[in-house]
Amino acid sequence: MQKDQGSEPRVGSPAAGAVHSLSQRHETLATVESLTGGLLAASIVEIAGVSGIYRGGLVVYATELKATLAGVPTGLLDERGPVDPEVAAALAEGGRQRCGADWGIATTGVAGPEPQDGKPVGLVYVAVAGPNGSEVRELDLDGGRDHIRSAAVAEALRLLTERIHADDATRDSAGAGHR
Repeated sequence: MQKDQGSEPRVGSPAAGAVHSLSQRHETLATVESLTGGLLAASIVEIAGVSGIYRGGLVVYATELKATLAGVPTGLLDERGPVDPEVAAALAEGGRQRCGADWGIATTGVAGPEPQDGKPVGLVYVAVAGPNGSEVRELDLDGGRDHIRSAAVAEALRLLTERIHADDATRDSAGAGHR
């Protein structure tokens, strides 16, 4: 008899892949969310065994909390606003530092239904900060609020997995010369 796994996370899900990779590396993760309001953390903690890698996260929906809790420079927020690639990178790095994690992952953007501060609905930035720097990805997402938020989570986790694999490749090539 097959068990219905409709509510279980798929083994091939972006969250499962990231958790598995970090677990194998004995590294930790923190999240900082604006746009996704906890959805990213929720998708990570539903994976079995996550307690070994997930340090915690921040939901910094209000702009001032991006500075006070996540450590984003106030000047950067004043100059660029909360929906910005540099702010996304600062959120990821701030979460990494504030939570004492090897990796930080962050989301910021406009889910709608209305544009925000001149930024269009669907403009999203996801960022990852790790041991070897950070990367930001700009997304131009279509659809309603729920779709934009869910797609941002999936893309953030994909970026994290890509960065982990790139870090593995760097480690492997550095190690190959020392054998």
